[in-house]
Amino acid sequence: MNKYLLAGALLAATLGAAPAARAQTPLNPVQPWGSWAILTAQLPGSTEHRWGGYVELQGRTNALARQFFYYEAKGGVSFDIDPNFTLLVGGGRYSTSDYRALEDGPLNVEHRLWEQLTLTQYSKRLKLEHRYRIEQRWFSFRDDSTAFRQRIRYRLNGFFPLNKKTITTGTLFLSAYDEIFLNPSGPVFERNRIYGGIGYQVTPHFIAQLGYVNQANYNYTNASGQFVLQNTAAKNNIVLALTYKFSHRTVPPGQERLPSQQD
Repeated sequence: MNKYLLAGALLAATLGAAPAARAQTPLNPVQPWGSWAILTAQLPGSTEHRWGGYVELQGRTNALARQFFYYEAKGGVSFDIDPNFTLLVGGGRYSTSDYRALEDGPLNVEHRLWEQLTLTQYSKRLKLEHRYRIEQRWFSFRDDSTAFRQRIRYRLNGFFPLNKKTITTGTLFLSAYDEIFLNPSGPVFERNRIYGGIGYQVTPHFIAQLGYVNQANYNYTNASGQFVLQNTAAKNNIVLALTYKFSHRTVPPGQERLPSQQD
């Protein structure tokens, strides 16, 4: 199959799924497009140096580049069991506010800890990443109440370089993923996140990506016996992600590392 047809199919399949999901929920009010800005500094592990890590800052707005309401600061430590098999332990702070009254302080603040396993597969140009995550989440709400929740996440991420066979300096690439969020306490199927975008590796260290993400939260209704979208829950967003990757001195400069988003 022509490489550009395969790349287009990967991106079209991901973007096409979002309208289909929304079509099932005509009662869901139309929301403005939002935006996410993600800044990441990362030290990937290698065969010689298996320990790595990252730190990340992220902000979100209710409308495009305005009506700020959410930010998160997080980081993690990783260990490469082998080049295609990575473990990570991470933690972070997540703050949600009312964009109409930021001066009133956060509606809730979440502290999160998670354990993660990532498996990668390579098939000529197409690269696939399977990410499994278990989260522990502690909430503090404005009314001084607290809560504890757990969550399980699985993400299938695909990458397709357009002008090279590997994603290294000077590579233009497509990226798409679908991630499901499961709540052990119920409702089990909590959220679905679909992403499609394009990226460019500017230097051995700097990567820029621009994409689209649709995030939908779900509820379970006993009346219909089916999963349905919560009102005002499904939202489209433009995502700008900038990543700076440090490297160990002994790692070859042309070694491929997938430009995965850490969110």
